[in-house]
Amino acid sequence: MRRKQENYKELIWMLAKTDFKLRYQGSVLGYFWALLKPFLMFAVLNFVFSNVFGRGANIKYYPLQLLISLILFNFFAEGTRAGLISLQFKSSLVTKIYVPRWTIILSSTVSSALIFVMNLVAVILFFVYYKFMPAPELILMFILFSILTYVLIISFSFIAALLYIKFRDLLMIWDVLVSVLMYATPIIYSLQMLPRNVQQIILINPMAFIIHFNKETLFNRHFPDPWQMFGFMFAVALIFALSIWVYRINSPRIAEYM
Repeated sequence: MRRKQENYKELIWMLAKTDFKLRYQGSVLGYFWALLKPFLMFAVLNFVFSNVFGRGANIKYYPLQLLISLILFNFFAEGTRAGLISLQFKSSLVTKIYVPRWTIILSSTVSSALIFVMNLVAVILFFVYYKFMPAPELILMFILFSILTYVLIISFSFIAALLYIKFRDLLMIWDVLVSVLMYATPIIYSLQMLPRNVQQIILINPMAFIIHFNKETLFNRHFPDPWQMFGFMFAVALIFALSIWVYRINSPRIAEYM
């Protein structure tokens, strides 16, 4: 049993590395694109909202809040997209040889996690530049929020990857929804700027909860109430369990639709 688990780990890691290499194969800048995309968006948004509209002028460490929020949301966006297309993208593995389907889905999300870690290395340099170093307990909270984001990515991927095999429009629909979701998440603005009743609606979005309280924790030392945190973690665990259940029921019929 242990040997089997080790083989699965090796397979997932091999597929993840292959995904990572193929994503930037043939491009001039190569792996640098993994860093360039979110940081270009950060540069534009930071200039517009700090200098043009002045919205970030009264927000403590606004550039850092914007950057860390963009990195987290980009992790979610890239991870869910990669997971959604994973089975179709590797259809040859599904139909020609036996590979556990879940390893294909999981390896695609691991590839996105590698990019997230690369981005964090660059983020550390920004924190050093602004002479801001969070306390260890705040860093641990950020790690917890990152793990919860990854669990959401996996949960979405286990369901969406199956649906995408039958409904190819799902990718276009999800790309649009992610764009809408970005502006429904307090990334470029503070949640406190919104009316109280609107704040409660926004926080229904899991990424809004993660990004809002990540900023509050890191920069204002304002931790979510225990009931909020445990309630959210329970909801994420429930979503994950539901995704596993849906996957197990539908995965035996994957090859029929490819």
